Parts: sequence; C-alpha cells; structure tokens
Amino acid sequence: MTTRLVTASLVATIADDIRSRILGGECPGETTFTETDVATRYEVARPTAKAAIEKLVSEAVLERPMSKTARVIKLGPEDVRDIYFTRARLEKAVLLQLAQARSVPPGALAAQQELKRLDGNSGFGTVDPADLRFHMALVDSIGSPRTSRMYGSLVSQVKLCMAQIQDLQLVQPARIIKEHQHLLELIEAGDGAAAGTFLDEHLSRPRERLVAAVGGVPGPEAFPH
Repeated sequence: MTTRLVTASLVATIADDIRSRILGGECPGETTFTETDVATRYEVARPTAKAAIEKLVSEAVLERPMSKTARVIKLGPEDVRDIYFTRARLEKAVLLQLAQARSVPPGALAAQQELKRLDGNSGFGTVDPADLRFHMALVDSIGSPRTSRMYGSLVSQVKLCMAQIQDLQLVQPARIIKEHQHLLELIEAGDGAAAGTFLDEHLSRPRERLVAAVGGVPGPEAFPH
C-alpha cells in the first residue's frame, strides 16, 4: 500500500511539473513527450513516466494519437469555440443555482478584489489567471467535485491555448472587473436568467479574439461597437 501511495504521489508531482511548464508557455503546441525523455528528466522508471503522461492525456493537455508519441495539444479555432460553448453551458447552470439562493461566493469576491489590485497594463501573466479564478470560484461554490473537475479541464485548455500565443490580452482589466461585478449583482438580485444572458456576452469577446489569435476568422463579437 505504501509503495502504491508513493508512486501515485510521484506521478502527480511529475504531471504537475510538466503541466506547469506547458501552461507557462515553455512547450509550444505539438512538443513531444516520450516515456524515455520523461523518465530521464525526472529520474524515474518508465512505468511512472508513462503514468504521468497518461494523466496529462486524460486532462486533454497532451494527446497521444494511436501508436504515436504524446505531444502538446495545439488547439484550433473550432476547438476554442467548443471550449467556450461548454464553459458557458456549465456556468449558466451554476449561475441559475447561485441566483436562486442569492448566494455570492466568497471565492469570486476574493478574485474580484485581486483583479482590482492589478496594474491596468497587466497582461496574461496576471490578469487572466485572476479572471479564470473568478469563474472557477463560481463553479466550485456549488460543491460538486465532478462539475469542478469538468470545468477545471476546460480552464486548463483555455490556459493551454493562451500559453501558445505571445503578448495577447483578450480584454482590458477594467472591462473584466466591471462585467464580473455585474454578474455578482445579478446573482445577488436573484436574476439567474439575466446572469446567463450576460455571461454569453461576457465570454463572447475573449472567445472570438482567441479564435482570431489561433488563425480563425473572428465573429463580430470580437470587436463590438
């Protein structure tokens, strides 16, 4: 039992480090990870390296085509739209539940305060993680581990896409703060339907700008009048 626990912990530690490197922009899309390379870098047995790679494949951070080497997923325009579509569906259900209880999550308030403290010129390294933490806090607040895991996977894919793009800021911090505040006010007012409608608007701008950044044709939401 002790050996299994140690191995599981080691696998998670290696996967965490690789994920951090990928989401930090160190490994571009389609960078490969072989079991031999991972085993050598982390000085572990190949079965442990394989398990770490498989963990990241299950999280959709790496992909492993049939009989080929695992590699960093490179997301395209339709991937981005599908990620945001799924995000919106999950978050709308959460917003309805929170609005019914008129429950504003403390974690979302904390992320909002963090955003307010940031420099207005901050880029992805500061603003976007706080933005994503705000949305993650909304989802986590309903107390459903499975929903949180599903949403966390989507957030990782957004970070993955952002990590593969240099010097891109999707939305100005001041606008993010203002729109987050409006979402919180709608929750507090108990208007889940309006919160869901506004969420679509809130996510549409960064979605379409990200689509453009990965080589797609953005919709009109990218640059509203």
